Amino acid sequence: MVTGATGFVGPRVVHALRERGRPVRCLVRKPTGAVAGTLAAWGCELVEGDVADAASLLRATQGCEVVVHLVAIRQGREEQFRQVMEQATRELMTVASEAGVRRIVLMSALGTSEETKDLVPYYHAKWEMEQAVAESGLEHVIFRPSFIFGRDGGILPTFRKLARLAPVTPIIGSGTQRIQPIWVDDVAAYFAAGVELAEANGRIFELGGPDAVSWNEFWARLKKTLGQRRPSIHVPLSFMRLNALVTERLPGDIPLTRDLLTMLEHGDNTVSNDDAVETFGLPLVPLDEQLRRAA
Repeated sequence: MVTGATGFVGPRVVHALRERGRPVRCLVRKPTGAVAGTLAAWGCELVEGDVADAASLLRATQGCEVVVHLVAIRQGREEQFRQVMEQATRELMTVASEAGVRRIVLMSALGTSEETKDLVPYYHAKWEMEQAVAESGLEHVIFRPSFIFGRDGGILPTFRKLARLAPVTPIIGSGTQRIQPIWVDDVAAYFAAGVELAEANGRIFELGGPDAVSWNEFWARLKKTLGQRRPSIHVPLSFMRLNALVTERLPGDIPLTRDLLTMLEHGDNTVSNDDAVETFGLPLVPLDEQLRRAA
């Protein structure tokens, strides 16, 4: 059973599972719509419901061997983070245990730790989700990916549009912090393998692509890929915080928030070990190829 199957990463995870011949059940808010229709066309069973509703979780988990838990929000009030991510995950663990689920595979985030859990509500919610899974008594695998890049979702399309249309490229702060973007299909491959690999049980894996680069280098590579020669300008964090104070109050999914700036300011978003590469042995898409695919 997969939660978050209609999001950015979810359909790729589902597709990777179906390619391996796994029967998949998806918990969806609405069984209609383009993405839900695609999931159904792939042979998935759709269960209408919501992670915040215990009855929905019970219907979705009954008879399932593994739960892949992808649901999260990136912005909102603290109460929303608690309800959608923390409380829902604890309830899911209870229901999964009662339903006889064997393994949980969780989407966390790189940067999540006991040291950062009080930095922003997002990290706190991810940390609490990890604790709920680890304490469930079930087999579990936790993935902490860095920035996930894809052509039609996530943050990369916003970066692409900015590089193409803005007269100058704004780089937050000094631009020396490092990131390690990973292609969305590579993330999906990790999840599909994590469902069954015995050696992954009980472990946390940091996921990143083959290349760790500074924000300055990232923007230079992106503009080179797009054939853009517009200059870059470094924008002080204090100015960006004032901007975010206004934009995050606008309706819709805002790419820049004060919490995101806090996470960017905290330090590098790169993996600290090669455990995922050594354990799973999966091929990974280099950054320049990621950018070429998204161009």
